[in-house]
Amino acid sequence: MSPESFAQTLAATVTRYLAQVAAPAEHLSLLRWQIAEGHRLDLRETMPGHLTTSAIVLSPDHAQILVIDHITIGRWLQPGGHYEPSPFFHLSAQREAEEETGVTGLKLHPWHQNGDLPFIIDSHDVPGKKSRNEPPHIHHDLQYLFLADPNQPLTAQLDEVNAAKWQSVEMLWEFAPKAAERLKAVAVP
Repeated sequence: MSPESFAQTLAATVTRYLAQVAAPAEHLSLLRWQIAEGHRLDLRETMPGHLTTSAIVLSPDHAQILVIDHITIGRWLQPGGHYEPSPFFHLSAQREAEEETGVTGLKLHPWHQNGDLPFIIDSHDVPGKKSRNEPPHIHHDLQYLFLADPNQPLTAQLDEVNAAKWQSVEMLWEFAPKAAERLKAVAVP
């Protein structure tokens, strides 16, 4: 995607998300302001925030979730990272999950109806990274649901994560309560 098409696609995705998915109190004000101001949200240097994508990887029965022990953040989270150019945002999230965990055979969850509408858009504070001279900032995270077989072997990408493992889906409440709440209404395929 060119920077222009990225900006247009992101703006359309956010507008559609707000109209079709967002809770009444979800306004995404900072993200919408940065889009309106023409900020290059596809670049990690853009402050006060920029785009990330992540994958909420579920077992087919929705009983388990794939998590990573993130080195920089120092806690268990869903796999994800800074947006890298992809034809669709969910493909960026899928690539991150595959790289960080070694998971294979990911399938976009039927909730997405084969589209690129995020399950959650979560703008949140993250600490900076001293090694990159990066101050604390905001990640505007487009989160997508995927399905995968929890019996396949995992291989953590040790330069970014300490470990990858399957846990009870209840763990989602610890780091992504908005996603956990929304997931209660999603049918098991």
